[in-house]
Amino acid sequence: MFKLNIQKRDLNIDINQLRAEDKVPAVFYGKGVESTPIMLSYSEFKSVWKEAGTSALIELEGVDETKEVIIKGMDIHPVTSQVRHIDFYVIERGKLMEAVVALEFIGESPAVKNLGAVLTKSIHELKIEVLPRNLPSSIEVDFSSLKELGDQIAVKDLKLPEGVTILDDENETIASVAEAKEEIVEEESVSIEDIEIEQKGKGEEEGGDADDDGKKEEDDEKKEK
Repeated sequence: MFKLNIQKRDLNIDINQLRAEDKVPAVFYGKGVESTPIMLSYSEFKSVWKEAGTSALIELEGVDETKEVIIKGMDIHPVTSQVRHIDFYVIERGKLMEAVVALEFIGESPAVKNLGAVLTKSIHELKIEVLPRNLPSSIEVDFSSLKELGDQIAVKDLKLPEGVTILDDENETIASVAEAKEEIVEEESVSIEDIEIEQKGKGEEEGGDADDDGKKEEDDEKKEK
């Protein structure tokens, strides 16, 4: 199980000061658990978050008794992607809990590799029910079963970790392969009216040139006289 060391946060301390000291503000709460402002090492949190994701169980140590939590929410800066605040939800030990778990896509589809098929992913996470100790960080979806055009993987086809129950529709499609469609390039159509206008314009230009040449010859004759 992943662990993070936490400290109670003094609300009088400026948040920007905390961030300058490699700290990130957070809060933990849950059923029967008072909402408590805390702070923790930003570097340590990033390391755990990168490995655990947002659904894995984490132990918070350092404030009262150790608490088992999941990441309930995060405030992330839209430009720098820095995590500015974290919400931890304290789970009840020994009781079933609901969680949203990411799907991890693995393997290669023979239909894509050998037949040039197009692979479509319809969903990227699932809602599950599980005991806290069995909470997975992700659920694998193996593309190697997509061998022929039209093959698909539904929720019911997944190999689930121990103790995990899917709460979503078991018939919902997760991924599928289909024949690649050729793009139709439309040629620009030209109407008869456009052609007539173009030809008329050329005729006027040619006529104008002829008049200019005739006038030049007439001027030359006057000079000779």
